[in-house]
Amino acid sequence: METRNFGKTGLKCSLLGFGGFHLLEIDQQEASKLLNSYLDAGGSYVETAASYGDGESERKVGLAISHRRSEYMLVSKSNRRDKASFLYELNRSLKNLRTDHLDVILMHGVANRDELDQILAPGGAMEGFIEAREQGKVNFVGLSMHGQSDILIEALQRYQFDAVMATINYYDRFNFPEIENKLIPLANEQGCAIILMKPVGDGLLWRSAPVAFRYAFSQPVSVVVAGMNTREMLELDLKLAEEFKPMSEAEKESLYQDAPELGNYVCRQCDKCLPCPENINIPHIFMLEGYFDRQMRDGDVRDPAEFALRDRLRFWFGNSERAQAEYEQLAVKVDACTKCGICSERCPYGIDVVRKLHIADYKLAGREIF
Repeated sequence: METRNFGKTGLKCSLLGFGGFHLLEIDQQEASKLLNSYLDAGGSYVETAASYGDGESERKVGLAISHRRSEYMLVSKSNRRDKASFLYELNRSLKNLRTDHLDVILMHGVANRDELDQILAPGGAMEGFIEAREQGKVNFVGLSMHGQSDILIEALQRYQFDAVMATINYYDRFNFPEIENKLIPLANEQGCAIILMKPVGDGLLWRSAPVAFRYAFSQPVSVVVAGMNTREMLELDLKLAEEFKPMSEAEKESLYQDAPELGNYVCRQCDKCLPCPENINIPHIFMLEGYFDRQMRDGDVRDPAEFALRDRLRFWFGNSERAQAEYEQLAVKVDACTKCGICSERCPYGIDVVRKLHIADYKLAGREIF
């Protein structure tokens, strides 16, 4: 399996990383088999979080592979924002993981500027990290965030973090375009490691796993982290990593055109629908719809299992209120639409843009019916 540099830290890790959240779904015996099989196959990046099962995932990792500690990078996460509670949780994580140090600690799920300010302020979690680093308990620090990347971008502009963790897959590329357009270039320019999470979109892309992983592996990131809770899943993901060949730009464009999950509803942000005669910024409104619910409620009738999956995932990142607030500030909204249809005629992806605009307005303006 390919190994990559973990930013400018001097660390190297395997292309495929093992995410610990789904260890909560299996018993210790099976967790031990999966983790040791992953290491046996050349995997070298294991990641969990203090909040996963209130330490249960960490304890399973510790019981399973702490005796092989020199063979892998160990990463955990903390959602504590002040120094004292951060240090308390870090020490608990070390005990759970049966180790004396972490390679990386991530400030977990930093959702807004207030949280970032708390982390960086005097008495904040960063002071706790610096103290822990001096004591040899952790070597490097980063942040994670779900969905919109603006706080990660701001964080890199304010502090020299060693790593960022973000959602990157061919579906959410069009819900949170700043991740690939701004965050990745900025992080790479700074030598900051990029940890790619959710390569199959929280499970939405499960039917397209081979192409989803190939797309993820083709990104300029340090590691692609996946949760694996069955032997079959582990074997498939390892096989995809071992056989990986980079995706060309032409292949990516073909994927954007033909991916069934994108279909004729998800906006590809190509701007070909513009200009609008009524000055509606159509792509921006669809980006706000992506923030709101990842463009998952599209008015199409699906089988119950598919509907339930989408309904579970659509508000996964908790950006709906922000999306509605930003929509409220727009000078020109969907109510200016005359349904002339020019935008739909221009769309190269077959999207009924007029219909989609009114669905987006229903969501973003909090309409009672559409």
